[in-house]
Amino acid sequence: MKEKTKRRFSRVAGLYDFFEWPFKKKFSRLRKRLVKNAEGRTLEVGIGTGNNIPFYSGSVELTGIDLSEKMISIAKNKVQGGTDVNLQVMDAEEMLFDDNSFDTVVTFGTLCSIPDPDRGLKEIRRVCRDGGKIMMLEHVRSNNRIAGKLMDLVNPITRRLIGDNINRRTYENLINAGFNPRDIIVEDIGADIIKLFRITNNKKGGG
Repeated sequence: MKEKTKRRFSRVAGLYDFFEWPFKKKFSRLRKRLVKNAEGRTLEVGIGTGNNIPFYSGSVELTGIDLSEKMISIAKNKVQGGTDVNLQVMDAEEMLFDDNSFDTVVTFGTLCSIPDPDRGLKEIRRVCRDGGKIMMLEHVRSNNRIAGKLMDLVNPITRRLIGDNINRRTYENLINAGFNPRDIIVEDIGADIIKLFRITNNKKGGG
């Protein structure tokens, strides 16, 4: 499954920014909103072609990982001179970082492509320090009965074509990964599908 995901994203890496271009203005606003409170040692999981990089504060010590080497290669070209950004090819489900390595962890449309989101979130929880911040902007399965069922029907197609699961239940995945509901703030960004998750990584108070 991971190799299939890697091949799919490597295949579209060169066209990724082109396909995103019609939505660039809107996505830029969302990216700025997502990362504006990142601080300290920050990890972006699934950094892709690096479109979030320009929006991070200069005080952030940024590390970005992605499963696709081609994605990372494109992202490196977006790092401005003098900016300290560490980009690595790495599996989000098996990160090579020590426990409590980061103050902030960020994802932007990442969980839809991780084969096992529960495992990926457990890794995020592990590498983020106790009391650290996790900020995720993700598309999820709609709670609307009809829209949700439609997303379930279409999901096998999107998963096969681009490795994108459009019907992930991200809030439930967070609970499965050990996060406490009281530490999770969810903001509806659009159409009951795009959600902004702000999480305090309270390891002592988690599940």
